[in-house]
This record gives sequence, structure tokens and C-alpha cells, in this order.
Amino acid sequence: MRTRAWCVAFVGGAFALFALPAAQGPTDDLAQRVAKRLPDLMEQGVVAGAQVALIGSGGAVWHGAFGLANSATRSPVTDASVFEAASLTKPVFAYAALTLVDEGRLGLDTPLATYLPGSYDVRDDERVKVVTARHVLSHQAGFPNWRDGPLKIHFTPGERFSYSGEGFVFLAAVVERITGETTEAFVRRRVFEPLGMTSSSLVWQERYEQLKVHGHGVLGEVVGRNTPWRANAAASLQTTARDYARFVAAAMAGTGLKPETAREMLSPQARLDEAGFNTARVPPTGRLVPSLAWGLGWGLEQDGEGWSAWHWGDNGPTKAYVTASPSRRTGIVVFLNSQNGLAIVPPLVAEVRGTPGPSFAWLKVREPAPAFGRLVRAMRERGVAQALDEYRAERRERPGEAPLDEALVNTIGYSLLRDKKAKDAIRVFEQNVADHPGSWNVYDSLGEALAGDGQTEQAIKAYERSLELNPKNAGGAEALKILRAR
Repeated sequence: MRTRAWCVAFVGGAFALFALPAAQGPTDDLAQRVAKRLPDLMEQGVVAGAQVALIGSGGAVWHGAFGLANSATRSPVTDASVFEAASLTKPVFAYAALTLVDEGRLGLDTPLATYLPGSYDVRDDERVKVVTARHVLSHQAGFPNWRDGPLKIHFTPGERFSYSGEGFVFLAAVVERITGETTEAFVRRRVFEPLGMTSSSLVWQERYEQLKVHGHGVLGEVVGRNTPWRANAAASLQTTARDYARFVAAAMAGTGLKPETAREMLSPQARLDEAGFNTARVPPTGRLVPSLAWGLGWGLEQDGEGWSAWHWGDNGPTKAYVTASPSRRTGIVVFLNSQNGLAIVPPLVAEVRGTPGPSFAWLKVREPAPAFGRLVRAMRERGVAQALDEYRAERRERPGEAPLDEALVNTIGYSLLRDKKAKDAIRVFEQNVADHPGSWNVYDSLGEALAGDGQTEQAIKAYERSLELNPKNAGGAEALKILRAR
């Protein structure tokens, strides 16, 4: 048995106690590096709480709990705390569905309409009749991520990659028809029970009332938690890092699958466009990322001569990330209960792999600058106007330091808008414009805030600049048309 040392760190405004294994080998050294670095990253990124597991051939070789499950009550994250896996649900459901493929009950390339004739809700589009499980699991079905009205197919199935939760919901309906089980019962019998994932469920359980962490917004405020009463094959997994590590170790080993099925699961099925994960509604560039692909339920990124598996999860105020190497049977699972959580994951992955890998650039995730945490804390303690004055003074003292990430700052601005603090939101968006004058999006956001505050003339100028930088900004063009007509 490995001995453990205990370490105390100040995380999210509270002291957190977590275990460090004694340094007896490479894994233990890695665990200590991750555990020592994470609290600083959480402070820097304004992340309330986290669970991390390092993966070996048998599951979690180390796991740690950090920070706060609820920053209002000051309750800590523990090993037993339950997090939302968000889209890390998809690899679990994909793995379960592939067991049906091995049994000959589901064909990877058989149209799903064969199993669910006339009962899926795509209207007046015959292309739904050619969508297959392979299309869904590799995100080539042509569906949007989530519908905002009747479900539509945006391109011919199999033509290209576009990430879609809707596809997984379609496949889940097929699986329920084939098995006669609910999605929760099916995944429990195929994955949770065989792998000993005793904390995991696709639906809410009464015990989660005491165990599940709360989500936190960009400014560190508690924003509640989801309580899914119906299973969603794309997004509703409730679990722990240690449980999820058990699943990842099994998936990397191909446990429970035929060897050829396990290989296909982790082999490229679709290549990814530089435009990002949504090409259903955002036109692809036609430029593929050579080091990224998608398998069956898993993202893949180049790892030497082979591929490593990865996936990210984003349910708003909760975030998740996993990466693992099938050849080395090593990896990391990170769950975070904060809007800003994904931004602190790249350096943790770099500790495991030596590099964060190309997935973060494709997702447009950047590590938060050290000034981010200081700015947010100053906003909470001294108000937005003074905090921005302090930030500008700090920038003058450190002219070589990178400005704050525009996406994170935009999130702050919109958070303030939702709280009906328009003047403060405008101040934040104006600072984002000053830091990123070449970004059409920051001008678009500023225009939106100014228009909402009744500053029509200034809003028009902001939208005009946004369109100069990006003439294809259709939303900005429409807003400008409305403003000019007033």
C-alpha cells in the first residue's frame, strides 16, 4: 500500500485538505506536481472546486479533491462529491452502444430508421433515413448540437464532422427500442455495474442531494445545480473522477468489446475542420486540423505515431475534461464546478502528456492570465470600475504581460448584463475592446450592451466597427439595421 502525505492549500477562499502519495515512482511524482499546481490555477482562474484522477491500467492510480462544493456554505469537495460529467457522458453511452454492435443487435452502418421506423421527429427530410450509428458516434449525422425548434439536418450524413448531442438522443431512442430498457437501465447494466462505478447515474438520485457540488459563475457566485430526472445519453452523467477513471481504463483496454470494435472506437472516423466543433450552422473552412480526428464517441489527437483519446464537457457552470493514451494506458480526468473551469485544464494535461495537445486550441481554450483572478476578486470586493482601474494600472506596470482572454472577459460582461448591471457590463466590454482591438466579437458585444442601455449612437459605432472587421457578422448587421431605423 502506498503511503500518503496530507497537504493543505488555500483554494477558492478556503483551506482544502488533500492526499499526496509519497514519492515512490513516476506516477507519485506526477500526482504531487498536479496536486501542488492545481490550487494556484484555481485561484488564478476563479474556480471553486475540482476533482482529479490520474489513470493507470486498472483505473485511478491517484485521485484528489480540491476547493469548495458550494462557496456560499463553504462545504468542501471530497472524494465522494458528485460532479456533472456533461459531455463526458457521450463516450460512456458510445461504449455501451458498441456492446450491442458486438452482439449483432445494432449495425454500425445500418440506417437507424430501420430500428425506429416513422417515429423520429425530423420533418420533411428524407436524409434522416440514411443516418447510422457510425454517423452519430462520429458526429457526422448532420444534426445541430441542440435544436432551437424542429430538428433539422444541415448537411448530407457522412459529409463532414459537426458535434451533435441531438444525434446521441436519436441513437438512445433506437437503443431503447432494441433493448426494451430505459437509457439509464441500459447504461447501468452495461457499464456502471460491471465496472464498479457505484457513484454514477444518468439520472438524479436522492443521495446526490448531499453529495453533488453546486455550479459557480464566472465571478465565483453559486448558480445552482442540475437535477436530471430523465437520462440524456449526451450530457446527464453524474459521477466522480474516480468512477470515471474506472470507465476510461476499461475503454482504453477494450474491456467488454471485441478487439476489432475496440480498435474502431479509437480509430479516426472523421477529420475536424479549423472552424471548430459546430459546422452545422457555422460554415467549415475546408482546412482540416491534421492532428485531430473523431472516433466512435471519442475525440482523438495525434500522440506520436498513434492516437490519444480525449473529450471535453461543458454544461455552463460545470466543466470536465479527459484524455488518455490507449498504448500507455495512462491519462487524466478533471471535473470542475465553475464556468471558468476548462481554462485551467491545459497545464494539468501538460503535466501528464508533456504538452496540452491540440484539442484546446481547436476548442479556443486559453489558460487565464494571472491578472484574471485578481480582477475578479477586486470586482467582488471593490466594484467593477475600481477593479478595472487597478487592472489598467497593473497593465502599465507590466507591458509585456498578455492581456486577459477575451472570451473570459466577455463572459464577465454578459454575467453583469444578466444581473441588470448594464453600466458595469459596458465598462467590461470597453476594456475588452481596448485589450483586443482586432476582434470583431468584442465590438459586437459592446454594441449589444450599449444598445440595451439606450446608447444608440455609440452602439451603432460599435457594430459598424465589428462589421468592418468581419463583414460576415450577420447578427451584427441585423442589429445595426434595427438601430439605424430608430
